[in-house]
Amino acid sequence: MSKPIHVINGPNLNRLGLREPEIYGYTTLAEVESICRDSCGEFELVFRQSNSEAELIEWIHEAIDNSSGILINPAAFTFTSMAIMDALKMYPFPIIEFHISNIHKREPMYHNSLISPIATAVMAGTGAPGYGYAVRLLRDMITDRA
Repeated sequence: MSKPIHVINGPNLNRLGLREPEIYGYTTLAEVESICRDSCGEFELVFRQSNSEAELIEWIHEAIDNSSGILINPAAFTFTSMAIMDALKMYPFPIIEFHISNIHKREPMYHNSLISPIATAVMAGTGAPGYGYAVRLLRDMITDRA
């Protein structure tokens, strides 16, 4: 059996469904987790969220040793965290950077991702249901590598 897929969510995503629903919709993080679990097929899923940069980095380090792929929504850390970028640089398997909103249609401060240059793929603007697409894509990437 393959190692699990890790879905890692950054700051403020615990407020999904309440926070700026005109941008992020009304889907809660619990519902996002359910979408991901329904999409992971035969893979085990490790689903996490933190508002702490240090905790996100620890989870990436854990994934380096014990996962088949990472789906990460770094949220605001996308644009500010060289530490998360550096941790992901060490990851030898597929990485999908994911954003609920289309960051390229938003204000200019959201246009320069530090994560995109090292991600295997980037998905943005598909809303919360896009997590399911991203997990299925990651699953296919892992299977194709095997």
